[in-house]
Amino acid sequence: MLTIQDCIELSELTEEEILAIAEHEHLPEMVAVELGNYLTHTASGEKRIKRMICDDIEAARAKGDKHRLSMLKMVLKHFVEHHGGGI
Repeated sequence: MLTIQDCIELSELTEEEILAIAEHEHLPEMVAVELGNYLTHTASGEKRIKRMICDDIEAARAKGDKHRLSMLKMVLKHFVEHHGGGI
């Protein structure tokens, strides 16, 4: 039986990237794992994930949540370094 951690590792995304997708799309974590895994294997999927993380950054900024803002900026940096973010 696979655990959620196993699924995250198979998705080629970090747990933080998955959580950003879940937050943006208002999905349970496991569904976000599935969506993230799918998107990393489509032509425009990585660009879409990058947009989701950027949207989450803007939402954190609007709320004044400096801790979340800082964490999401690190998530975006890691994502772009490892996936290109569709750039």
